[in-house]
Amino acid sequence: MTDEPIGVNIKVLDKDYRIACPAAEQEDLIASARLLDGRMREIRQTGRVIGSDRIAVLAALNIANELLQLQKAQGGGETAVTRRLGRLQERIGEALSAQPALDSSAERV
Repeated sequence: MTDEPIGVNIKVLDKDYRIACPAAEQEDLIASARLLDGRMREIRQTGRVIGSDRIAVLAALNIANELLQLQKAQGGGETAVTRRLGRLQERIGEALSAQPALDSSAERV
């Protein structure tokens, strides 16, 4: 599969959009559009928010808030992979710090 952008047609709140994205991300884009469309429809059905711009902003804020809550639940957004990479970087730094001592002892022999 290539990362060349392709045009993907999506529909959000009864409006059609053509979005360019890498072919590998097409399914994620379509799923994201469905999620956004569903959230915007829920907000519109309440009748308390008027205007598609306001509905879009409110939906985006709700989705962003959910993302932040998930990141907090995972330890402030730091994933296990990020923590492990940090530990590996520390070990590499320690190994590199010890390297000059090994090099100088090798020269004496």
